Amino acid sequence: MRLKAFVSVSIFVSPHSVRFKGTEGEIVTKSIEIKAGLEKPLLLEPSEFDLEGKVTYKIEEIEKGKLFNVHITNVPGVTEYFRGFLNLKTNYDEKPIINIKIGGQFMKKKSTEK
Repeated sequence: MRLKAFVSVSIFVSPHSVRFKGTEGEIVTKSIEIKAGLEKPLLLEPSEFDLEGKVTYKIEEIEKGKLFNVHITNVPGVTEYFRGFLNLKTNYDEKPIINIKIGGQFMKKKSTEK
């Protein structure tokens, strides 16, 4: 017996997390796509963010109420391991908070002087 079903998702998030890896001074930006899965317009608003001074973020609305990109960029000069999150508040009762996990490490440049 086979069962086939369509599961309706209120909000699509891809990927759910970002991981940074690089060398001191390097600037890397990662993007997350957020897409509304319901007919009503989706609204996003920053709620909680615990990586101030390590990464920055920008919410870009691609298609009004339907499609967003969240761009996360490391702050140059941070060379320690970091891990945290960005929570976005939504107007969907089905998913009131989107949690984006963020982690990374930028290594110090090796000195070539002797």
